[in-house]
Amino acid sequence: MKNLYILIFSLVLVACGNSEKNMETVEEIHEDSNEIDITKQQFEGENMAFGTISQQEFNQTVQVNGMIDVPPHNKSSVTSFIGGYVTKTPLLIGDKVNKGQMLVTLENPEFVEIQQNYLEVAEQLTYLKSEFTRQKTLYDENITSQKNFLKAESTYKSNLAHYNGLGKKLQMMNINPKSVEQGQITSTINLYAPIAGYVTKVNVSNGSYVSPSDIVLEIVDTDHIHLELSVFEKDILKIKKGQKIQFKIPEASDSIFNAEVHLVGTTIDENNRRVKIHGHIEEGQTQFVVGMFTEADIIVSNTKRMALPKEAILEVEDHSFVLILKNETETEYQLEKVKIEKGVETESYVEILNPDSLIDKKILIKGTYMLLNAGGGGHDH
Repeated sequence: MKNLYILIFSLVLVACGNSEKNMETVEEIHEDSNEIDITKQQFEGENMAFGTISQQEFNQTVQVNGMIDVPPHNKSSVTSFIGGYVTKTPLLIGDKVNKGQMLVTLENPEFVEIQQNYLEVAEQLTYLKSEFTRQKTLYDENITSQKNFLKAESTYKSNLAHYNGLGKKLQMMNINPKSVEQGQITSTINLYAPIAGYVTKVNVSNGSYVSPSDIVLEIVDTDHIHLELSVFEKDILKIKKGQKIQFKIPEASDSIFNAEVHLVGTTIDENNRRVKIHGHIEEGQTQFVVGMFTEADIIVSNTKRMALPKEAILEVEDHSFVLILKNETETEYQLEKVKIEKGVETESYVEILNPDSLIDKKILIKGTYMLLNAGGGGHDH
C-alpha cells in the first residue's frame, strides 16, 4: 500500500512538471520567440498561404436607411369617378398589365340614364341649331325682332354646352359618344390601365360596390425602381450627385447591391431632421419588390492605402505582428515576426502604417490563427 502511495505521488509530480513545462513553452512562443519554423507538410495541411502587402481602397461612408420605391408617375391608383357594381375582375396581385388593358367592369342603371340624356340632347340640338340659323337670317334681314333671335341663340348655346358636357362625361366613363348617337346604349363601363406595370393591390371582388372615392386597383411600373433614402442633417453636406451607394436588403438577402446618388433633397423634414436622397439602382441586379426596407452606405470618399488581409495580423500582448518568410529549406519554412502599426480597417483589410519593412516580402496571410494557438507546431527560436 505504501508503494502505491509513492507511485501516485510520483505520477502527480511528473504530470505537474509536464504541465508547467508546456505552459512555459507556449508562453515562450507567444512572447519571446521572433522566429518560427513550419514544416511544409503542416503548411499544406492547414491550408496556409503567402501573400504580399498591396494597395487597397478604403472608403469613407455615411450609413443610411431607406426603402425600395418608384417615382410617383410610375405608380397609379385605378378609380372610377362614378359608382357601380363590379361584374368582372380578371386580375390578381402580381399580374403584369399593359397600358390601356381592361382591368375591371362596372354596372349601374345610372350609366343608362346618362346615355339617354345625351341622346335626347343630341336630338334636340339638331332642331335648335336649325332654329338658331333661321332666326339669325331673319334678324339680319330685319324680318324678326332681336328678342326672338337672342332667345334662339341662348337656347341653342345652352343645349350645346349640355351636349358637350354629357359627351365629355361619357368619354370619362370610357363610352364612345358617337356609338350612343347611333343608338348603342350599354349598362356597363370598363376601367383601363393608365400605365404598364404590375398589379400590387386588388381591393374589390365580383358583386362589390365601388364608390367614386374607392381605389379599385394599384399598378406599379418597376422599370424605374429606385432607392429612397433618409440622411441625417449632420451628414447631408457630404452627399453629392454621382456618389456610389452599396446597399442590402437585410430581411431578404445577405448580398450587397450597387446604386448611385441621383438626386439630393433640398429641404429637411422638420419631424426627424432628415433629407431625402434618390438613388438609381444598377441594371441587371435582383428583381426588387417595392416597399422593401434597405440599409445602405453612401461612399463619400475613397483612398488607396497599403494594407493586408485581417487574417494576416497576429495580436499578442496588445501588440500586432505579421509573419514574413525569412528562409526556406526543402522541408521547412522559417518565419520571422515583424511588428506592425495598424490604421483604419474595412471588413476584409487592415491599413499598415509602417509598410516599408514589408515591401516585396512574402507574408503569411492565411492560417495564422492556427499557428498562434498551436505555437506553430514547429520549432521556436
